[in-house]
Amino acid sequence: MTVSQHQHKVSSDCAALKLRAVGLTYRSAQKETRALDGFSLEVACGEPIAIIGPSGCGKTSLLNLIAGLRAPTTGEVIVRGQTVTKPRQQTSLILQDYGLLPWKTVLDNAALGLVVQKVSRSAARAQAQEALRTVGIEDFAAAYPGELSGGMRQRLALARAMALQTDLMLMDEPLSALDALTREELQNVLLDLWQNAAYAQVLVTHSVEEAVLLGKRIVLMTPRPGKVRAIIDNPAMGSRAYRQSATFHQQCTLLRQLLLESASDTDAPDDKAEESVQK
Repeated sequence: MTVSQHQHKVSSDCAALKLRAVGLTYRSAQKETRALDGFSLEVACGEPIAIIGPSGCGKTSLLNLIAGLRAPTTGEVIVRGQTVTKPRQQTSLILQDYGLLPWKTVLDNAALGLVVQKVSRSAARAQAQEALRTVGIEDFAAAYPGELSGGMRQRLALARAMALQTDLMLMDEPLSALDALTREELQNVLLDLWQNAAYAQVLVTHSVEEAVLLGKRIVLMTPRPGKVRAIIDNPAMGSRAYRQSATFHQQCTLLRQLLLESASDTDAPDDKAEESVQK
């Protein structure tokens, strides 16, 4: 393994996402809290990125900025060449609680984003039905979220995103509440969907194995205020069989080591250079 001190650049000519020295400070009457400080990253079109780091380092705040739900205090968020100032139609955000409406059917939940975009009801339902078929729950179109298992609710959240024909998928710990077997099954679904739809993907996770399975690059964040501590290139990802490979286990070991180092790195100077880690 070699560790070089340089700023990582995306090689593709197409950038789905650019974060330029992004900072975010939460202010209240009593205090100010810096959640992010000088966070810079580029994600290529079609590239899957996993983000991992200590609890409270600003991972969820970062997704909210990319989704246009918050504005950065400093820096700039750019998606497909446009500065993000509000939520964008082709950006999908899947939260830990899935964001499903319990009083609507599976089909209506899947079509919800399209309805908000004022797509005609018939067209929205047709696109939603196809999305349900893609994630394997088309037979439950008339059911309600409360009648679904956790894994099926996650598939429904994915279907809603797929119905929007997303080009940027943002996910905040989407599988954290699932049992181990269901989580592995849904990781495979995420892998298949990304391969078939070729959208850019930013996955926030606390799972080392999940990050290595689903990230072409793995971004390790510092403790709060969050910034990029290291980027691990993970070019061998892309198939379910990767789980069983020696390279997969080596990458998991490397990532755990860096996480342990990062957890104790609470006094890192603000001007510390980003590390790019390559096997």
